[in-house]
Amino acid sequence: MTDFRTLDDAGPLQGKRVLLRVDLNVPMDGGRVTDATRIERVVPTIREIADAGGRVILLAHFGRPKGKPDPKDSLKPILATLSEKVGRPVAFGPDCVGEAAASAVSALKDGDVLLLENTRYHAGEEKNDPDFARALAANGDIYVNEAFSAAHRAHASTEGLARLLPAYAGRLMQAELDALTKGLESPARPVIAIVGGAKVSTKIDLLENLVAKVDMLVIGGGMANTFLHAQGKDVGKSLCEKDLAETATRILAAAKEKNCTIILPADALVAREFKANAENETVAIDAVPSDAMILDVGAASIATIDGAIDEARTLVWNGPLGAFELTPFDTGTVAVAQHAAARTRAGQLVSVAGGGDTVAALNHAGVGEAFSYVSTAGGAFLEWLEGKELPGVEALRTKS
Repeated sequence: MTDFRTLDDAGPLQGKRVLLRVDLNVPMDGGRVTDATRIERVVPTIREIADAGGRVILLAHFGRPKGKPDPKDSLKPILATLSEKVGRPVAFGPDCVGEAAASAVSALKDGDVLLLENTRYHAGEEKNDPDFARALAANGDIYVNEAFSAAHRAHASTEGLARLLPAYAGRLMQAELDALTKGLESPARPVIAIVGGAKVSTKIDLLENLVAKVDMLVIGGGMANTFLHAQGKDVGKSLCEKDLAETATRILAAAKEKNCTIILPADALVAREFKANAENETVAIDAVPSDAMILDVGAASIATIDGAIDEARTLVWNGPLGAFELTPFDTGTVAVAQHAAARTRAGQLVSVAGGGDTVAALNHAGVGEAFSYVSTAGGAFLEWLEGKELPGVEALRTKS
């Protein structure tokens, strides 16, 4: 983590007002938090700062209030769960700037924790307005970003603030950046990437970046059908973006030029209906019935992917290999995930995964905890894989 400033570089925190940007955009139902994962992930950093005598001032967004206060997007209902997880009282400020915020901050003692109201109640947040950033900065002595999931947005609380105050990565951000650096920036080679999901159109930038960075690229899910179609194979009634055949061909050519081995399905589990436990059969990839859909990879494909993972020292994974929500079309994703997890547990593989469907698929396979790192960041994780600069991350980078 030499490229980024972290809490280790912040010096003594005693008595300092620490503006800590966190992601508290958690699922709610009836005013109650239904999944506290994002809260739980930031608790260690909150406690570390508070235990060091820092005055913790939490900044967060919730929902999409579009620059105007909206009761349904208030952070106040999160307070009880937040206090419970942190293990100490958390005060609440009814605004994140102005007199209400200043008053709440001035009441803090060393080790206290304060949650300020939704930053997106102000239009200046998403516009990264300098005046709004300065208003936020007025309540802090240092800034710590713990919200990698919002780091791809150049907002006032993710990027603007980091330019105004001494800025550092929190422990969760540090772990994320460390994992992603090991995954793509300076990985142990060979590197294998698994990219699945429904459509090529949503992952063109990702695929084009990966073929230049990894040694092997597994393409699965519905998007593999577009590549198979581009190679002249009949994919029957499978999901297929036939208008992107030229794009697929271009990516295959780029991979060849960069010595990146592309691994496409050799066989498939097909069905005539898109539903759980639909009548199915395994066929060679060049023998897909014209009235059938490819819904998962077959046993031969699983063996090939597992063999490639055995050769690799680093794995980056984004997207399932089949329709994993439906049995038995989860077979390929589960089998490969469990194989990667076993290699990781044995210390033979660094495995980094991320994206909403990916997290759900790995948890479904029972191996979410076994991977080296699983990112819940969604869009930010994807943009990093695409090779794009993330404003909130760049603002924390040490100057060379």
